[in-house]
Amino acid sequence: MKNIKLIEVPSEIGAGTRGASLGVEAIKIAALDFMSNFFIHFPSEKVQTENQMLFEPIHSPYAKRLQGVLTMTKRISSAVTDSIQNNFFPIVISGDHSNAVGTIAGIKAALPDSKLGVIWIDAHADLHTPYTTPSGNVHGMPLAASIGENNSRSKVHELDEKTAKQWEELKSWGKTTPKVLGENIVFISLRDFEKEEKALIDKYGMKVITTSEVRRKGVESVVRSSLKFLNECTHIYVSFDVDSLDPSISRGTGTPVGNGLKEREADDLVSKLLQNRKVCCFEITEVNPTLDTENQMAEIAFHILQRGVNVLMMN
Repeated sequence: MKNIKLIEVPSEIGAGTRGASLGVEAIKIAALDFMSNFFIHFPSEKVQTENQMLFEPIHSPYAKRLQGVLTMTKRISSAVTDSIQNNFFPIVISGDHSNAVGTIAGIKAALPDSKLGVIWIDAHADLHTPYTTPSGNVHGMPLAASIGENNSRSKVHELDEKTAKQWEELKSWGKTTPKVLGENIVFISLRDFEKEEKALIDKYGMKVITTSEVRRKGVESVVRSSLKFLNECTHIYVSFDVDSLDPSISRGTGTPVGNGLKEREADDLVSKLLQNRKVCCFEITEVNPTLDTENQMAEIAFHILQRGVNVLMMN
């Protein structure tokens, strides 16, 4: 049985649409509506945010609020490292996906000898860098930062010195760069990415499993092939962005994309992945209740979270 610790990160400075910082509380409200004691049952830690930066001018158009993301990375990584070192299984509930840079850094700091694999359940690849980004939003960059990439070959922008320096600092935060090798990444339900990101997927031979493949082969088969692909890894981090779900279920996320997972598919996927003993951390992110009706997305996220944790408790 695993000791669970909840790490709440209501930070949304990496997102382009406002409101994801309210996602953590929205999930808690869903738990209350289902009369669940989930949030009082487990120890939890709330990571201080830099959301005041949302009201300040943006200094770098190609990596908006990057200094704040760097600060968050340090705080989150510290919380995750402490949890793992104290024999907890960290469940990170975060605002936007830029927070994953800190989660991955924290796992790597706690397990420096590990060969870490990542299963990224997301509509997007999040493999942009400040040199390639179409939006400047850092929640589109966490995997590039974690594999230590600039993607210079696909460069679109010239960076000012300060942004370039902060990006280097973000990539190299902690003792190791890269934290994850590019060839140890699996995408599930990926369906919206740019050619610059595709260049990195191809360069490293990352595994991409589409929504239709999940449907055609079934969840069990997809989980098996994902774990087989990461066979050489000693530890695995599973990151679940709710925009992997189909917008027909809920609009409660900043960047919805059609042809996503059904609730049952996502639920089964996360539960079956968390049965694997190599999985050492789970993150759920990008719930934005301001874009939603009747807190639907948070309710779905809570169901996925609760079932996943039940599986961990039995393991």
